[in-house]
Amino acid sequence: MIGTVSFHGASVPPDNLLEDVVAGLSLARKQLPPKYFYDAAGSELFERICELPEYYPTRAETELTRAHIEAIAAFAGTNVELIEFGSGASSKTRILIERLRPAVYVPIDISEAALTLAVHALAGAFPSLNVQAVVGDFARPLTLPRFDGRRGRKIVYFPGSTIGNLTPEEALAFLRMTRGLVGPDGAMLVGVDLKKDANVLHAAYNDSQGVTAAFNLNLLKRINRELGGDFELSRFSHYAFYDPHAGRIEMHLVSPERQTVRVGRHRFSFDAGESIHTENSCKYSVAEFRALAEEAGFAAREVWFDSKGLFSLHGLLSS
Repeated sequence: MIGTVSFHGASVPPDNLLEDVVAGLSLARKQLPPKYFYDAAGSELFERICELPEYYPTRAETELTRAHIEAIAAFAGTNVELIEFGSGASSKTRILIERLRPAVYVPIDISEAALTLAVHALAGAFPSLNVQAVVGDFARPLTLPRFDGRRGRKIVYFPGSTIGNLTPEEALAFLRMTRGLVGPDGAMLVGVDLKKDANVLHAAYNDSQGVTAAFNLNLLKRINRELGGDFELSRFSHYAFYDPHAGRIEMHLVSPERQTVRVGRHRFSFDAGESIHTENSCKYSVAEFRALAEEAGFAAREVWFDSKGLFSLHGLLSS
């Protein structure tokens, strides 16, 4: 027996990979959108990253969720409408659902295939769960399906420090949009990676097994496969570093030599040492993130940490 699963939302227009790649590689400082990391191979590599000894965020967030689940449940309230932006492996989501027993669970994901796999797995684990899945881009304003019956507050769950992939300005706009989604009595639980020793951060994004490097380089593999590119992966190197002034990890793919690369009918020249900026991962102090949330219209009410103080989960209320 599995829980009730319904799908909502029209087909999401496909991303224009070619347009975005050409635009990004035409910039004076070349860049590519990190959303294109997650083809099938990239998603599998990311799951491997989450299991690496150097990559602490997944373990730390799972630990703090288990350790503080009673306090998190007290903050969330009862009979809630639990909305999750993305689902992935759903390991932390299972901890939350098991304790909250929400009136309805609304996962939102742009990939219908990924969403289908995730929600059927959760519905199988929780036979009484009412799952109302929404195919859509949670980075843009959404209209949620209406539900019969009285519900508790709407609460958005956004784990995994994904908010760190946004610049602080983008994160502010995203939080404002989320506040509009949950309404005046709503709430948000958001995972935020903390500022820490730069050596810990460096190790997390430059693992000894080279999985993060493979994840980064897989973006070029995807361009070759889907757009007829001729990137030679051996002529690009993974490079990740922590910028303490910006408070973020930057990931790049560096060309160690002068070369020209073709993508379809387009050609792009690289100087020796020139890079493609592929991702940011912003880190915050508790005070910095609380200030950002309050500027977006939330009241920063709660924050929970893992035992080593590496990661945080913030409880925000609409104010």
